[in-house]
Formats: sequence, structure tokens, C-alpha cells
Amino acid sequence: MSSLKRKDAPGASSAPKASKSHSESRPSKRSKSDKTSTKNDTKPAKAPKSSESKPTTSVPTVTRLKEEEPLFPRGGGSVLSPLEHKQISIQAKQDVLFEQESGQDAKKADGTSKKRKVRASKDKKSSTTHHGEDGAKVESLNYKRLVKGSLVLGQVAEINPLDIALALPNNLVGHIPITAISDTLNERIAAEAGDDDDEDNEDDGDDGLDLKKLFHVGQYLRAYVTSTIEESTATATKPRRHIEMSLRPEHANTGLASQDIVANSTVMATVTSAEAHGFVMELGLSDSNLRGFLPRKELAEEIPESQMQPGNVVLCLVTGKSANGKVAQLTTIQSKIGKIQNIASEATTINTFLPGSAVEMMVSEITKRGIVGKVMGSLDVTADLIHSGLGPEALDLESKYKVGKKIKARVICNFPTAKDPKLGVSVLDHLISLQSKLAASSKLPTETLPISSVVEQCTVTKVDPEIGLFVDVGVEGVPGFVHISRVKDGKIDMLSETTGPFKTGSVHRGRVVGYNAVDGMFHLSFEKSVLEQPFLRIEDIPVGEVVTGEIEKLKINQEGVSGLLVKLAEGIVGLVPEIHLADVRLQHPEKKFREGLKVKARVLSTDLVKRQVKLTLKKTLVNSEAVPLKSFDEVVVGMQVPGTIIKVFSNGAIVQFYGSLRGFLPVSEMSEAYIKDPKEHFRAGQVVSVHVLNFDAEAQKLFVSCKDPSAFGLDKQNALKKLKLGAAVSAKVVQKTEDDVFVELVDGSLKAMLSVGHLADRPSKCQSALKHIRVGQTLHDLVVLDKNEGRRFIALSKKPSLAKASEDDRLLTSFEEVKVGQLRQGFVRNITVTAAFVQFCGQITALLPKSKLPREDQNKPGFGLEKFQPILVKIDSIDKEHGRIVVASPSFEGQNHTKANDSSTAATKVENPVDETISSTDDLFVGKITKAKIVSVKSTQLNVKLADNIQGRVDVSQVFDSWDKIPNPKAPLSHFRVNNTITVRLLGIHDARNHRFLPISHRSSHSVLELSAKPSDTKKDSPKTLSLDTLEPGSTHLGFVNNVQKNSLWVSLSPNVRGKISTLEISDDVSQLEDLVSNFPVGSALRVRVLAVNPAEGRLDLSARSSGSSTNLTWENMKQNTVLPGRITKINERQIMVQLSDVVSGPVHLVDISDDYDEANTTTFSKNDVIRVSVVDVDKSNKKVRLSSRPSRVLNSSLPVKDREVTNLSQINAGDVVRGFVKNVSDKGVFVGLGGDVTAMVRISDLSDRFLKDWKDEYQIDQLLKGRIISVDPTVGHIQMSLKPSVVDKDFVPLVNYHDLREGQIVTGKIRKVEEFGAFILVDGSANVSGLCHRSEMAEKRVEDARKLFSEGDAVKAIILKLDKQKRRINFGLKPSYFEDDDSEMNVDNSDEDEDDAGAALFDDEDESDEDEDDEMDDDGSAILITGTDNDLDVVSEDEDTKMVDKAADNIDALDAGGFDWTGNALDEVDAADENADGDAGTAQDKKKKRRKPQIEVDRSGDLDAFGPRTAVDYEQLLNRQPNSSALWIEYMAFQMQVSELAKAREVAERAVTTISSSEETEKLNAWIAYLNLEVRFGNEDTVEEIFRRSCQVNDQQEVYQRLASIYIQEDKTKKADDVFQALVKKFGATSPDVWYNYAHWLHAVQNQPERARALLPRATQALPDHARLLLMTKFAALEFNSPHKNPELGRTMFEGLLSTFPKRFDLWHQLLDHEDVAGADKGAVRDVFERATKVRGLKARAAKKWFKRWADWEEANGDAKSRERVSAKAAEWVRAKAETKASKDDEDEDSDDE
Repeated sequence: MSSLKRKDAPGASSAPKASKSHSESRPSKRSKSDKTSTKNDTKPAKAPKSSESKPTTSVPTVTRLKEEEPLFPRGGGSVLSPLEHKQISIQAKQDVLFEQESGQDAKKADGTSKKRKVRASKDKKSSTTHHGEDGAKVESLNYKRLVKGSLVLGQVAEINPLDIALALPNNLVGHIPITAISDTLNERIAAEAGDDDDEDNEDDGDDGLDLKKLFHVGQYLRAYVTSTIEESTATATKPRRHIEMSLRPEHANTGLASQDIVANSTVMATVTSAEAHGFVMELGLSDSNLRGFLPRKELAEEIPESQMQPGNVVLCLVTGKSANGKVAQLTTIQSKIGKIQNIASEATTINTFLPGSAVEMMVSEITKRGIVGKVMGSLDVTADLIHSGLGPEALDLESKYKVGKKIKARVICNFPTAKDPKLGVSVLDHLISLQSKLAASSKLPTETLPISSVVEQCTVTKVDPEIGLFVDVGVEGVPGFVHISRVKDGKIDMLSETTGPFKTGSVHRGRVVGYNAVDGMFHLSFEKSVLEQPFLRIEDIPVGEVVTGEIEKLKINQEGVSGLLVKLAEGIVGLVPEIHLADVRLQHPEKKFREGLKVKARVLSTDLVKRQVKLTLKKTLVNSEAVPLKSFDEVVVGMQVPGTIIKVFSNGAIVQFYGSLRGFLPVSEMSEAYIKDPKEHFRAGQVVSVHVLNFDAEAQKLFVSCKDPSAFGLDKQNALKKLKLGAAVSAKVVQKTEDDVFVELVDGSLKAMLSVGHLADRPSKCQSALKHIRVGQTLHDLVVLDKNEGRRFIALSKKPSLAKASEDDRLLTSFEEVKVGQLRQGFVRNITVTAAFVQFCGQITALLPKSKLPREDQNKPGFGLEKFQPILVKIDSIDKEHGRIVVASPSFEGQNHTKANDSSTAATKVENPVDETISSTDDLFVGKITKAKIVSVKSTQLNVKLADNIQGRVDVSQVFDSWDKIPNPKAPLSHFRVNNTITVRLLGIHDARNHRFLPISHRSSHSVLELSAKPSDTKKDSPKTLSLDTLEPGSTHLGFVNNVQKNSLWVSLSPNVRGKISTLEISDDVSQLEDLVSNFPVGSALRVRVLAVNPAEGRLDLSARSSGSSTNLTWENMKQNTVLPGRITKINERQIMVQLSDVVSGPVHLVDISDDYDEANTTTFSKNDVIRVSVVDVDKSNKKVRLSSRPSRVLNSSLPVKDREVTNLSQINAGDVVRGFVKNVSDKGVFVGLGGDVTAMVRISDLSDRFLKDWKDEYQIDQLLKGRIISVDPTVGHIQMSLKPSVVDKDFVPLVNYHDLREGQIVTGKIRKVEEFGAFILVDGSANVSGLCHRSEMAEKRVEDARKLFSEGDAVKAIILKLDKQKRRINFGLKPSYFEDDDSEMNVDNSDEDEDDAGAALFDDEDESDEDEDDEMDDDGSAILITGTDNDLDVVSEDEDTKMVDKAADNIDALDAGGFDWTGNALDEVDAADENADGDAGTAQDKKKKRRKPQIEVDRSGDLDAFGPRTAVDYEQLLNRQPNSSALWIEYMAFQMQVSELAKAREVAERAVTTISSSEETEKLNAWIAYLNLEVRFGNEDTVEEIFRRSCQVNDQQEVYQRLASIYIQEDKTKKADDVFQALVKKFGATSPDVWYNYAHWLHAVQNQPERARALLPRATQALPDHARLLLMTKFAALEFNSPHKNPELGRTMFEGLLSTFPKRFDLWHQLLDHEDVAGADKGAVRDVFERATKVRGLKARAAKKWFKRWADWEEANGDAKSRERVSAKAAEWVRAKAETKASKDDEDEDSDDE
């Protein structure tokens, strides 16, 4: 055993040493030489000995070929063709020659050692045992067998920023780079890279591509191997194997052609675009442009729609292809793609079966290495040790899988290097279902047993001497595997199942080193070194912990030692950066550290993406007892921790802690003393002990301080809080610098700072003032400018102007104090080109624009201002929303005021004021009461004028004082009239551009006056202004609808206050909520109540419901049986979710939707609908509520209730017949929900009176069932119910059993199974009573194969020939002769009572009179007797009957666009004709003849031709002769519908569309259209859609669309027909003019919508090509003349347009003339058309002749002699002009020839 082999994956075997013979690759086939094998050949134990005894012989291949045993030893000879025999023989001879040459070479090199010979012998023996008769060798997938081009099924194990790790079979791992996913994704990456070049690095990653949004862990993918590389690293002891793969569809679908894409095949598809109904997918096929389409409803739940971004790749299952073969329908739903029964049975080549596909394999051999089988009879597949379950589950494969049987499997890989095509498959459950393997606890295995865990007891379950041990790790359902190289340290001699320390059943201590999701196995190690190793992975290393390691290498760069590499464990190396080598910077680190030195370090951080570990050797950190700070979750304000400075700035430093946590150390917090330049005091790499000041986890911000918080005691903290901005204080100088003076306040000993710029009012004197200040001096009259309690910072000023302003209370200290017009003292903070910034106390800054300065100062440098100069300013405007202040110079204000006065003087005059007391605009001010005249009345306002040049408006909210004053709440302003004069009060200005309410000082050219007409406001008292700040929850107001949205109303309370009313709060009457626009029009009045108000966000929530209603419904005030309105938020098949309030919502289950369960359908509701519900039950503790929308609960309790409401067990009694919905279908039975928590169980034995083979297929969740309660156990709450008709129904007819039958009885039944020798018939209406009809009893002629005559499911009429009630056996007969004679005998010999007893339960049509049956018998008998005689009368009678039947059959409606006659009247006519014929025959026989059995058997098949089919059997016989006759199939369907057998009619339709040959396109189309007609008339929307979809796949789509539209038109389903027409023009409008014309004709003639029809023409002309437009426009013009809603003038206009473009097209002239020349037409208009056509230039002689001939004929019929002469003259004139033109042209030609 070589070491290389030990390192292979589990199940790996040695590579084949020689190529296999051709015979070895063919399973279950043997050569002719097999027939000569001896008896000893059947003993398999001797085969290895023969090959072992002569290892160097040159004929082992031939020997094996001869000794090869057949796969099926019994039942015949070889199945090989002569050509295959010859190929095998030639291949065998070549192999023999090759081996002989190899043997000669081996003799020459006989000097090799014996060990090599022994090894060769062993290899040969191993090779022999690894492959059997079929020649396919069981090979496991390993690194060596993976080559470029290999396809493997994998599962996403890890998602990194730049690649995806894919778990592959047999513990392999592949890596998919981000650039190998798809071309579309690469384009996105390139585009984002280009965008990132133009942006800051801070933005990188925010909008970047995130693979975690495209894929998820556990997702199955098929990948293509692009390369396999062995990477050698300095730290690794052995090369690292790297498998690079690709997901590109052109790679992952390698080998697939368009013909290989069939139903249930798997493809890898790229999302190219997202459409409304699904996603367009690219398949990457090289031979065609076949694309995929993945509907949104076929998207798996685990794949969110956000994951389906362009460029993403998913594994899909093909569900079908479009009719034109250009689009493949795809799905990713787990229940479909993971269903192993979905096998590509339509596959024509083996290329379809790529990894991920489900296959059905025939087991050809079971070996000790796995399973060998065949797919499609030729493709070799193998399941290795792992994926056959032999190893991990220790299965007995021979008992579970029988040779020759077919099993289902999933393809997981291919072997491109194999000589013959071969695939690897798996039969493991999780791979078959394409799901992640779970432990018994339903958790992921790695959650139950994490990697690196130590398992104390690992029990060996199976030993494979070549690869390792399979063990039980204690996790149920998940085995473990120990590779042979990991069994113990060093080399192991041997592994044995029965002996040695690692035998089966032995227990060992192991450690989990990995987990492979595809194999579903843990990988463990028993090595002592691994068990003792502290860490196996970087993930196991705890950040902040102290670890020990060994220096492996010193990193050297140009500057010296840049760091250390420290080995922490095998394969794990940590990096110590240079700044972390020691607490101080080392001059010569190489002297202190050397390779191999043991060191103790602390883990700084781990990077799982880069696989890096950073360590520190700083003693301060390593020996620190402080808790390592790793994340914001551990941060507490005030805690003291050590940190490392990694970068120093001028304003502070960045301090690094553990992990990725970093904090900022401001310069002000570095020391109690003043620090000017932090770089002078701190350096990178320095460890500092800091305290946490504050942090923001969401913003990822952390601030720390080096100051001792204990030094700033409680007294100082209180003193700092009490210190007010603008206060005057005294302070003692403690430090003096060039820029600042540091002082200590006298009263509180607080430290403060005095900037040089604040030492004097004049900036030029500040420096001289600084010189006079000395340390220890006490300064007085200081003003507090700013303070920061968090940073303990105080800024002072010594400016006298600020001190004086503080005394006069003109110093601004807070934004709330700001008022327009105030004079405030400040100082210049900064000066720009356009403005100056003025600062006040508390960092309050105002803008002083250049325009607000005196004119003489505006052009001065710096506007005549200096930095820190005191300045007195006037507040000009305030923007509280953004915290902005604009100020102006007091001197400028005077100038501006003068200009304003001048301008106002110019605008003083008002024109024609309504109120004569107003003479100028100066008379208008806020609060002014005046008169206004109404100009217009709108729904929400009155537009008025105060004068001709002064406009205003009165909002509807400013008209009424109370609700009682509103005459019409829906139109409050309707009683106002234009030109009425009203009294108003001036409120302010309304900006018409943005509809904002502004103060009166903000007038502009775009504004109008905002007025109020409330009676209370027109009094002298000042009105109270309404605002969000003054509103209180619970207060009531008048509101007026301002805007109506789908789910809410916007209501105005005043011009500047607007609130929102949600749907549930609009009205107590739910019916009004159905149409908000009509019930609550814009402008309508409402009485509203304030629910919640948030002035900061400008949000106001209102309610218009009565105060007694359940406002603000909560769980506490929920009461049972209350009726409430609710909004539907979610709908599924089982329930609808209804929201009652913001916090309360609950479901309405199927049992609570309606009082009649037949009408309980959730699809009748729509999302966001408002419905009325009743509270059935409330569980407040668990916040659960049960709601009901039953009409008997929410409308009227006296309404009829078909299915009563069940709320508890006490309402159910034994014997009750109830209905319910299926809640669950389990192995024990069916559980039916009766209401609430009441559930009844139906045992399997109580499901039906008849035997149900697959009873689970009969029931599904939410199915409505009816049953009788058979027992109730109140103590345990168990209810048992029975669904048996014999128990439930009162009029139940017992099922027929063997004792109810008798010989000679005629029964009906269905073919249950057909074999060559006969058919098994199941009797209708019986308790699973069935019998055999032998092929000899099927027809009068000999039947060789019954399968050609009948199919499973066929309905037949049979007679019981033999009955054995004890053995329960019945022999049936189907011959027509049995029903002619035996029926008559039965009717005579047996009494009516016997007949009723025997056949009552078997026949639908009950008593036919004995007389009729006798007559029919006599007629039949006479027909036999007169055969061959010369009885002309009977011959004529028979012919007449035949003709009568034919005539009746002719009355059956032929198939048209809509289908056929469903009533079956035609068949009734046939039956009537038959009865008449029988009656005539009966009267001809005066007395009954003696019945005797005919001596000869006569073929009665001719009766079908004479009388037509009358029973299902007749139709079946006719269809056997004419399987491609659509008319016969349609008649059969009509026959079934005549007896109300819809299900049977559907069966017939299904058989028709599958039976009719594809070459008979018309017949097949007729069958599909009939099927469509059936479903449209009797089915539902789902069935129609399904049949329509299927019919489009196999027929001409346009034809099917048109036929469906015709069906809908005939069924008077105009909406459906309109939808189909719209789909037609959308799908085929670009190529077919007919679809446009058909649609328009229908709209004109049927729908009476001519405008819609005319609107189609512009769309059609845009969509169609140029050559198709003329014909369509001609047809549309003709519609205007012929349709019921004709418009001849429009038609003439259209024709005129066409004729102006195509004047020589005389077919257009003829058409126009046809439309003009109608009864009652204007003769002058007709003559005008004739005459205009003759003037067309270039008119040909033939066309002119026909035209003048038509004109003359018309004048003959409609004109007089004069008009006829005029036509003749016109014709002669035209001929003469034509001749002259021709002559002149000939002269010109002669002249040109002469020249």
C-alpha cells in the first residue's frame, strides 16, 4: 500500500494499470464462447486462484472472457447481435497480442525484485475483484481523476468575498472564483470597478458585488473543473491541492445539445433579465440559441427573488419546451428538482444525464467496492463505497439491491478519462432529494457536533483495509470516517475487521477535523498529535486569549525585521507585526528573537477571509488582567482597558483593541495638561490605558480618554452642569501659550481655556493683552462662551462687548431664544467672499450675507470686518427645521426699510377694492377683517379677490365652525355662489408654487392671501392658530378630504395641518370602504379624532370612526364575538390574514370563511380588501386570535347555515354527519379539521368501502370531506370519523362482492391490467371484485396478444362465464355473441326479481322492458337464420335501417372553432332510429320462435356500421380500427357527457390527444380544441389554462389561440375572449395581420366597441412590416362600411389615403366602388369614383378596359341614355389620348435613333 493511496479520498482505489477490453464495458452481454464454459465455471471462488497462480501468463483476458458468467443465467442465450460478437472477438484478439508483447518484455526485464512481482500480482487480483462481468470498474472520485472538463455535483460550503468553496464528493473541495460564475457577472464587476475609480475608497464595498446575496450555503450546483494545481508553501509540509472550477453555463452544460434538453433534465442557467412573470435564463448551448424561462411561481422558497440578479447561476430542472423549441421551461422548486421520480425518460442520448440528474439504473453487479449498473442499456454508472451506503451505513447491498432490478439514483460526477462513457452516482437519501443532510435532531450536523470537537467514544462500524475506518460518532444519522493516514501517528501496518486494535466494534477517542456535506460524513482523526493540538483551525483560536507558540521565521524587509511568524499549531501560523514585538521599539529584534524560540503571545485578531492571525508580544498586553475588548457588545462607559495606538493625528489618535474594534482618542482627552501636538507625546505602537467616554454601536464609533475620571469628582461635575453659557466668571491663570491661556475657575476649580482672539475687542490689541497676562493672575469679567460636559471643556472670552451684552441680556445662548428683529451681540467667526459668519455662545453661528451689509462696506476687503471682531447684528430670518439663522447689519436694515417704503408707495393703490375702506396694500395686515368676492368655487377652497389686483383663497377648513353648520358633508362648499361677497380675516400668505402656508411678510408674485371665513374668526377676537404642536391625542376636529389614496385618506384640519386616516379608521361602515373615491370625494367633510401626533416628523394620525368603536385595538381590549372591520394582508390556500389594528392581526381559516364549505375559497378575496370579521376566540397570553367571516356571524345570525361552526369538542356528538377540511395526511390516516382546535381522525380502515391501493393519492391538504362521527372521547379530546359511504349516506347501496354475482350475469367494468394472455377486469360498483378474461374469450377471431386490443383503464361490458366463490375467481367473456344469445336466455329463464338482485348495483340504466329485449333477440335470431337466403324484404329493411342510421349520424354537428354538440342529441336520434328498427322487426314476428343457441358464430362487427356505436365498448372497438379519427373521439366524448360522466370524458380526451398520430396534424388539433371546449364549458380556469398550455406545445400556437377565442365567444365569455385577443396581438401581431382584423371585427360586430377597434389600427401598422400594412388597412376601411357601427366617411378617408399612395392599385378602386355602390347610394358619388379612376396616370389598357366595361354596365342599370353616351365618349377619349402618347413616344425614339 503506497503512501499516495492513503492520502486519497474515502473509497479511492488504485488507478487502472491497463485499459479494459471492449467486452468488459458491456454489462449483461456475453460472447458466444460463454456457451462452452464447464460446470466448474459456475463456482466463483476458483476464479481468483487461477489468476493468482499464473500472474505472468499472456492469456488472462481471454480466460476471463470465456469464464465470464452471464448476468441472467436462466432463460435463454446471448443477447448480443452478430456484429457485437465480432467486435468483441476482434478486441479480445488485440488484447491477447498486446499482453503477449508485454509478457515478452517482462521476461527480458526479469531482473526486477520479487516485491514488484508480488505487488503486480496483488494489483492484478485487486483489479479483477473490482470489476465484474460488465467490465465497469467501481472507481471513487479523487484528486487524480479530476481533470479539466470534469463535471461534478457540489454543495456550497462557504462563501467568501472573491470565491465560493464547493463541497465535492469523497471529501474534495473545489473553489469557484468570482470571475468564473458567468459573463454577465463579469460585466457587472468591470462596471463597478470603473465606477469605483471615480469614487473614494470609503465607498468601496457599499454597492459592490456580494456573493452572499447571490448564493446560499447548502445550495447544490453543477461545476466544471478548469484546473487542478498542487501549491507548495513555505509553512506546509506537503503541497496544497487546489481545484479550480467554473459555473459558466457553457462549461457546466458541456456536452448538452438542444435535442438533449428534455423534460426532467437538469441545466445550469444564468439569469439574464428579470421580467414581470419570471426570469429569462441563458443556457450557454453551443449548437442553438435555446433559452430558458423560470416563472416566479417556480422559484424555490429558499431562493429569494433578490438573489436572482443578472449574472447569477442556478441549477434548474427542465419541465418542458415551448412549441417552437426555442424556450425551455425551468423550475427550482425543491419538491420537483429533488424528486427522484423526475427522470428524463424522453432522453434520446446519454448526454442528457449530467451530474445533478436523476437516473434509473439497472443493477448489473454488486461488489465489495459498491454498485455497478447501466442506464439506457449502454451507459455505465457506478456507486462507490461512500455513495452506495456500503461504507458509512454498513449496508448489505446484496440484500437491498438485487441484480437485474432497477433503482433510482442521482448522478454526481463523470469520468472524462474513462475509455467508455461512465458516470458516478449516489443512492444516499440527501443527495437523491438534493437537500442538506440533517441529524436526527433536525439540526445541521456541524451544529450538533462542531468541527474540532473531541469525541470521547468513536465506535468502529466498518473497516476497509485500503482506505480507513467508518465510525459512529454518537450523532444519529451522520456517520464518521477516519482515513487510514489518520488512524494513528506514523505508519499503520494493517487494518482488519476481525483483529487488531481497530477492529469492528472497537471504541476510540477521536477529534472532528472536517465535515463534507455531499458525503454527509464527519472526518475524524485518531492521531494523538491531533488530539493534543490546541487548535485545528483559525476559527478555533479565541481572540484576546494568551497562546503559546514557536517562532518559525523572522520577516525581513529593507528596514530590518518587519515581524515574526509564530507557529501556534500544525498548519496555523500567526503574525506578530513590528510594532507588537515589544513595549518599546527594538533596535535589533533579531538578537532577541530566533527561530525555534518558544514565546507567549496574545491573539490580537483573526481574519477568516485572509486566513490570518495577528499576535502581540507586548508584555503590557500579554500580562494584562483587563478583560479583552473585542466588540461593541462588551463596551461599557467608564471601563478602563489597555489599547495600542496605531496612528497619530493632529487632533487625536486611533487606538486599537482586539478584533476589529478601534477607538478615537481626542487630543483634549490625552492629558490633563495642554497638548499642542500629539505626535510629540505619543507614537504608533505605544500601549495606553484608556477609559471609555462614549460609543455608538450603530455608527461604529468609540471615544476613549486617557484622563482619570476619578480626578473629575462629583463636585466638579455638578459645578460644570450649573455653569451657564453667557455667565460672568473669574478665573486664575495656570498656563500660558502663544495661542491660548489656560485658567482655573475660582468658584468650581474647573479648567477652562481662553483663546488669544478673545482677550480684547479689537483683534490688533489681543497680542499686547496676552503679554500683560501672567501665570497666577486672576482675571475678572470673563464670559462663558461654550462648554462640553462630555469632554469637560470650557471656553471663555474677555471681550468687553460680550460682557456688556451679557449684562444687558443681549447675548444669544440658545437657538430657542432667537426671534426675528432682535439685536444680538456676537463676534466674527469667519469671512468668505460672499458672506461673513457671526458666532454667539454655544457654537451658535449665523450667516451675514454680503447683501445684508451696508452698501459702503460691501466692496471693502473682508467687508471691513476682522476675525474675532465684535459685531452687533439684527436677526433677519430663522429656519428652525435646519437650525439656520440669517442676520443683517442694523445700519443696512434702515436702508432696506427706506427702499421698501418707496416700493410700497408705488404699489399703494388698489384697483376696485371690495371693501372700500382699503385704499392701499398698507391697509392689509395679519388679523385684518375685510370683505372679499368669490371668483370661483372649488372642492377644497374658495378663490376670492379683495380687489382686482389682490387675490386670495379661503381653504375649506376655514369656512365652518362646527359640523352642524355644514349643509352637505360630501360637498361642503356647494352652497356658495360666484360673485357672492363674504367677510374674511387675513391669516397670511399662500405660496401657489409649492402650496405652503407662509407669514404675511413673505409676499411674492406667486403668492395669494390666505383667508378665513369662519364666523368665529371674523369677530374682533384673535383666532387660535392650529398647529401640530397644539394638537393632543383624543381631541376632535373638523377635517376635509384633501387626497384619496388606495388605502388611506389625507385630511386637512387647517391650511398648514394635514393628517392621514388609514383604511380601518375611515368609517364604521365597512361597505363604504369598498369605493373610497365615490364615498369620500375630495373636499368632503369628516369628524376626525387625533390618534397620534409627532411634530418632529410632521406626522399626524387621525380616525373618522366613532369614539365608541374599537379605536386603537389592542390585545387587552379584544372581546369575543365582537364584529370588526379588518384589512386583508396576506392570502394563501389555507387562510387569509386580517389586520385589525397596528398590533392585532389574525387568520380566518377555511372553516371560518363561509357558512357553506363549498363556497369557502380564499382566492375570492384580494389583498388590501377590507372585510367584516367576528372574533371567535382570543388567547391574549399567546397573542392569538381566531376570526370568522361567516355571514351568520358578521351580518345576520338568522341566515341559513349549511356547515355549523365548531369551536369546542362539546359540540360534536357520535353519529353527527359533518364536513371538514383535511389538515394532515399521515401514515396512520387522515386528520380532518372541523373548526378551531377540533380535529377528527379518520383511520385507514374508515376511508372507503372499497379497497384503495394508493390511498394517500386520494387525499390532500385542504380537501373538503364529509363523514360521520363514530366516537368522541372528551377526556383526551379524541374524535374518530368515518368516510365510508355505507356509514355516511342514508341511501347507500352496498358494494357488490363475490356472493352477489352469478354465472351468466352481465356486468360492466374497467380493464385493471392487460397481459399477453388476457385482461383483468375490475367490476364497477364492487368491493374490489375482479377477474380474468382470457384472450380466447375476447373476440370471435383468434387474438394473439390481448395488449393490442385493450389498454389499462378501458371500459368494457363482460359476461361471467365461470364463478368460484370459494377461491374468489371469475372468468369473464367479451365476445359479442355472448351478449346476443345469453342476454335473451337470462331475460326469459330468470325472473325479474332475480335480475334485479343480480344486476341492480351494476347498471346505471335500470329496467328495459322484457318485450323490447325479446324483440331484439328475435331480430338477432332471424338475422342469423336468413343469412344467405333470397329474402329481398329483409335485405331492403336492413338497408333502410342502415340509411336511417347514416342520416342520423349526419345530424351530428361537425367540429367548428368551438367544438361539437355536447348535448348528445345526435346520439339520441341514433338510439331512436334503432328502437324504430327493432319495433318494425318485432311486429314482423307474430309469435316468438323457440330460442336456440346458434350453431355457428357470426361476426357482428357489421352492426356497428349499420347502427353506429351505442356503448362505450362499441366506441372502443371503432377506435381500435380508426385511432386517428378525431370525429370519432369527439363523438365518444359527447357520449360520455350525455350520461354526465365528466371524468370519463376527460379520460377520453386525454387518450385522444396522446393516441392520434403526430403526423395527423389536423386531427390532433381537432382533438385538442374539443378538449379545450370541454374544459371551458365544464372545467375551471386552472384546467383550461393547463390544457391550453399543453395544446400550444404540440400545435400551431396562433391557431390554438384563435380557436380558444372562438370558444370563449360562443360561450359568451367576453372578458376571457378579450384577454385572448390581446394576447394574440401581443404575441403574433408583428407577423400576422389576421389577428388584428379578427380582433377589430369582433369589437365592431359583437362587442359594439368601434372606438377600441379603430384604436387597434395605429398599433397594428407600427407592429407589422411594410408589405403587410396595405391589406390590413384595406380590411379596416371595409369595416367602416360593413360593420353595425359603420362610419362610411371614415372609410372613404382611409381609402383616399391608400389611393393617394397607390393610385395604380385598381384592386383598391374596385373595393372602394363595391362599398360605394350599394342600395340607396348617391349616384353622383359613384360616378365620381368611376371618373377619378380614369384620370390615373400610367393606367394600363387592360385595366382601363375592365373599368370602362364596369362603368358602362353600371350606367346601363342605373343611368340614362345621356350618361351611357358620356361613358362611351370618355372611353373613346381615353383611347385617343393613349394612342397619341404612344405615337409621340415612338417619334422621340426614332429621333434618338437618327442622332
